[in-house]
Amino acid sequence: MNIAFIPARCGSKSIKFKNIKLFCNKPLIYWNIKALQESSMIDEIVVATDCSKIQKQLKPSDFKKVRIYERDKLNAEDNSSTESVILEFLQRENFNDKDNFILVQATSPLTETKDFEEALIKMKSDNSDSLLTCVRVKRFLWNDSNEPINYNFKKRPRRQDFNGVLIENGAFYINTVSNIISSKNRLSGKISIYEMEDYKYIEIDEDNDWIIAESLMKKHNKKNEALKKIKVFLSDVDGTLTDSGMYYSELGDELKKFNTRDGKGFELLRKAGVKIGIITSEETSIVSKRSNKLKLDYLFQGKEHQGKLNVVLEICKKEGFSLDEIAYIGDDVNCYDLLKNVGIAACPKDSVSKVKEIPNIHIMNKKGGDGCVREFIEFLLTTKKL
Repeated sequence: MNIAFIPARCGSKSIKFKNIKLFCNKPLIYWNIKALQESSMIDEIVVATDCSKIQKQLKPSDFKKVRIYERDKLNAEDNSSTESVILEFLQRENFNDKDNFILVQATSPLTETKDFEEALIKMKSDNSDSLLTCVRVKRFLWNDSNEPINYNFKKRPRRQDFNGVLIENGAFYINTVSNIISSKNRLSGKISIYEMEDYKYIEIDEDNDWIIAESLMKKHNKKNEALKKIKVFLSDVDGTLTDSGMYYSELGDELKKFNTRDGKGFELLRKAGVKIGIITSEETSIVSKRSNKLKLDYLFQGKEHQGKLNVVLEICKKEGFSLDEIAYIGDDVNCYDLLKNVGIAACPKDSVSKVKEIPNIHIMNKKGGDGCVREFIEFLLTTKKL
């Protein structure tokens, strides 16, 4: 059983009645509850509050998984720890020791359904005892002794080549009921980290945080709407569907190594009603055979002279699509013009710098040929379902 627990006090020193103040036209607490409610993996949502105003905001008809827990006022004061109300709640309930307990912070409204689900899957896959959320920040850090913490200033790396550091963003934590009771802490034992997108770093504590978070929410809601409009998915081959290696048999035959998980991703898109295709500058029988196996709607080879963007513009004219309805993933300079103009663009982790620097491009965690296309496809499919 997966239990989500949202502490929500009446009091707030920085922003009065913060948890129910309107955020993008909804009470702040609404956004996490909505994300949890829409997950099939979440069994129950508990809002622990001492506030009648918060209780009135939560209509049972809207959120059927939600129940209110009236927390002890002694554990709802300014100096009360979150652990104190968690332990109070667990000591009064009768959950299974192995049930997952998800502590969710209402002050992180940008958290999505996929974040909760992917984190639960990761925790199980890692065989860990607990999990916290972090974002990767690509900033150069120094300590009070005027020494760099995470880089060598004599060899300053470029941002796109810099791994950065993981910083706890406080969105949510997962542990088992028995672990929390025994350790009296939200984290214990072997700890996993679920990495969220960098814009989800924001946690609302002050008025300025509120302004920034609302702006981010509006921006990414628009992006999600754009994702839902995608009708065609196209991919490059060399360096994207493959590792860009050149392989030859003893007879001189050229070989390419594809990733089967990418192939499954094309199948998932087709089942979701998205047209699929490959566009590549070279022309080989290997790609033709791969295309037939994947049952692609489009295959464009040997289009270096014409330019990939012009090829896709022809598709749009013929099919009645717009470039905003196209998603494309590519890795090199011959993909640049197309990546700059499609609705949603992505590139493998090991793409050339010029491609990585395209505004709003999605840089995958995986390299070309290592499942980066599947990673992009899963991102598209998850968002289209939201």
